[in-house]
Amino acid sequence: MSADVTDLLGNRRVNALLAWLVVGLILAAAAGSVSGGEPLWAAFTGVLAAIVLLPPLSYRSVDAMLPWEIVLLSALPVVGRLFATVPVTGNLATYLSVAAVALIVAVELQLFTPVKMTPRFAVVFVGVTTMATAGIWAVVRWGADLTLGTAFILDPALSEHAIEEALMWEFVASTLAGVGAGVVFALYINYKVATARVPAEVAR
Repeated sequence: MSADVTDLLGNRRVNALLAWLVVGLILAAAAGSVSGGEPLWAAFTGVLAAIVLLPPLSYRSVDAMLPWEIVLLSALPVVGRLFATVPVTGNLATYLSVAAVALIVAVELQLFTPVKMTPRFAVVFVGVTTMATAGIWAVVRWGADLTLGTAFILDPALSEHAIEEALMWEFVASTLAGVGAGVVFALYINYKVATARVPAEVAR
């Protein structure tokens, strides 16, 4: 990892330990979804965990983890959905979870690749990535409805118009969540860069 990545991550070992603990929480949420009879959501949570684990697998180092705060932020929606008691809460967690995937992808590109994003571009990137992820998630659920007889999208109790309207509102909500995640990402990176530079400026 380059020096700027080290600056952003701070104490790598402490960061890695906290991040791995959060990954364990994500995997526990996936296991809870399986036992709760939600294999599709368990698969989504597993994909989130796999994306989070890309850096340590690529660098072959347990210390090469994303900032634990970002991993925790991505874990909150999947854990929250697991304990959701009303559909609105569950849907909100779904929108935030889709945005979390986009946020993780953006952070990994920023920290572990030569790609560097300006704050404005980061907001747009995360928003667009969230829309793409939401579209893929909709196709996966639609495919499950056709092949497994589920009713994630093709609910027999709803008319075709109601299904399409609900799907469009889901895309709108996911996009708004993605823009919000993009703003969080931009503010977080700016904050980390600023705090990393303070000691150097003080030393001068």
